[in-house]
Amino acid sequence: MGAEARNEVRIQDPRQTGFVLMNERVSSGSADIAHVEPFEQRHEPGADELRSLFQKEVQAVRRKEARPGLWIAVAIYLLFSATDLLLIPDVAVYTITARFVVGVTALLTLEAQLRRGAATGWLDVTCAAAIIFGYIGWLCPAMGGADRESVAYYMVFGTIFMMSANLFFTFSFRVSIVTSTIILCILYVVNYFVPASLTYKMVFGTFYVSCFTFTSYVNWKLNEERYNVFLNALEAKIQHNEATERGRALLRLSRTDPLTGLENRRAIDEKLRDYWSDWQKLGNGFAAILIDVDFFKKFNDCYGHQEGDRCLIQVANALSEMIKQYDGSIGRYGGEEFIVLARIDKKDQVADLAEAVCRTVESLAIAHELRRDGISIVTASVGAAFTRKQTAAKLEKIIHEADRALYLAKASGRNCARLFDPTDPQSSDESENLAALLKIAIGQNLVSLVYQPIQDVASGKFEAVEALMRLKMLDGTLVPPSLFIPVAERTGAILELGRWAIRTVCAELLARDHVRVVSVNVSPIQLKTPGFATSVATILGETGVTGNRLAFEITEGLEMEMHSDILRCISDLKLLGIRIWLDDFGTGFAGLSWLRLIDFDTVKIDRSFLHDCGTPKGMAMLQDIIALVRNRGHKILVEGVETEEQMALMRQFGIDKVQGFHVGRPAPAASFQGKRAIQKRPFTILKSA
Repeated sequence: MGAEARNEVRIQDPRQTGFVLMNERVSSGSADIAHVEPFEQRHEPGADELRSLFQKEVQAVRRKEARPGLWIAVAIYLLFSATDLLLIPDVAVYTITARFVVGVTALLTLEAQLRRGAATGWLDVTCAAAIIFGYIGWLCPAMGGADRESVAYYMVFGTIFMMSANLFFTFSFRVSIVTSTIILCILYVVNYFVPASLTYKMVFGTFYVSCFTFTSYVNWKLNEERYNVFLNALEAKIQHNEATERGRALLRLSRTDPLTGLENRRAIDEKLRDYWSDWQKLGNGFAAILIDVDFFKKFNDCYGHQEGDRCLIQVANALSEMIKQYDGSIGRYGGEEFIVLARIDKKDQVADLAEAVCRTVESLAIAHELRRDGISIVTASVGAAFTRKQTAAKLEKIIHEADRALYLAKASGRNCARLFDPTDPQSSDESENLAALLKIAIGQNLVSLVYQPIQDVASGKFEAVEALMRLKMLDGTLVPPSLFIPVAERTGAILELGRWAIRTVCAELLARDHVRVVSVNVSPIQLKTPGFATSVATILGETGVTGNRLAFEITEGLEMEMHSDILRCISDLKLLGIRIWLDDFGTGFAGLSWLRLIDFDTVKIDRSFLHDCGTPKGMAMLQDIIALVRNRGHKILVEGVETEEQMALMRQFGIDKVQGFHVGRPAPAASFQGKRAIQKRPFTILKSA
């Protein structure tokens, strides 16, 4: 495991129950990815720390509001000169002059402090002093007025200065109290010397105290409210930051392979689209390189799955370091297969990079004693393809070409790199030989079907099989489906092959009730073809098979677009009673969109998720996918069950169906003919007994 960094935040108001934010724990390292989990230790800021944070924030607010507050206060202060002219006209010239002197002095002092960057406390002192001296500057000349009665009543306006500390400024409670107290004291001193009755002095004295109490209470409430607003804003800010970080962590999780820490297939496919778009728009070429660890299954059988995981992690780390110098991207494409994308399109450079990948894996010298080819270390076969000018170029084509090059590398003895050559008939999907072979495949019996059992986990019965197409050349050499299926789709031969496969399945196994259900892989080309559902209905009628005996498997992928014709065809097939299964869920582009649009009878979870269960994160990923599919109401079939331990895990998870070498390997139809009838007879005997 790599080093771990923990970020933990807890905010607690000392007057109420605090709130706690979840901790994000980010693990770095080859086998770890970002995830979010509850924190183990909490830092709890106390009241002093929170108040300190509040003071820092409120100081910035006071600093920002000091200038407009003082300018507004001075403007209103000067406007009150009109009352001087009306109530104390004999000394009005002195009071007005005092107003202008105090106001201008205060403004000039504040502007000078702001220019020098004076501390916020000094700005508060200046504003508070402006209020006090503004009151004194007006009061002293006003006291000299001849009309003593007017002066006595005019004194009530002194309370306005007391309230100014809260009307125009965001003083702290302490500064506000000091300012208001000074003004109150001056009011009482003046009130004492004002020639008025005792009743007048008592009434106005009480009024002064009331104003002082009221304004002080208002200031205290305002400061408390500001503190509460600060706490709420801080909570909202932290929650927003936490949500953002959690979102980023989940995004990294969805784009990261849980075992190796590399980008997963989804992330690589997105990057592949970006590379392809840049090539189409800007002409920036790139290379796609597929890497397959040689004889990895034998490695797992020999050393165990944990050592197999360590092997993949070592390979991933070494390749990741090597690819950096080429400014490329590497991801895990599934199982023991990796993919590299790099922005180079020169043939020699691509070939050099592919060879460097091969040698990098070899240089790790990971022991592999179970090989029978004379090599005792782990090696890799590499297939590379690069962008080039070609007609009808499609995004998935470069991956198909890299896959063909990889097939040639394996056929050449492995531990080597092969570059796709469009002029080589062995690797090119433009080869007329393969296209011509597909045209005569049915007539020459070059195409056949094998069937892999599908077991019901609860009952243990084999009530379904998957039909897999095989093609051989005229000399008997087998052609991998990864080679002939894309050619069949491109040339349209997949339509005739598909009809032949459905008819053969019905005739070999379903018509005579040898198995209960047979699933057949269906190409998007078939689903888009008008009349496909009608042709299936015709085959069912001719063979006397009901639609509910057939299941069509749809694989989510690049070419599987949200096409209205596909959705309409699927709807027509379901009307015939045919079951629709989603194959290899989690490895393509469709994902949740297909689950939302189509009511699948069964969802097949790709084998890679089961094989990643050797790590806690891989196990969690599989459980999350199972929960997701189960919540949608679909039955679940897990592929790639190869050991009894994996089978036990499937029983533990309550999986409906399983498929894999532990259940059964693909076999000809003869291996299944008569088996269902044999299974029925013991049941009949027991029933009659």
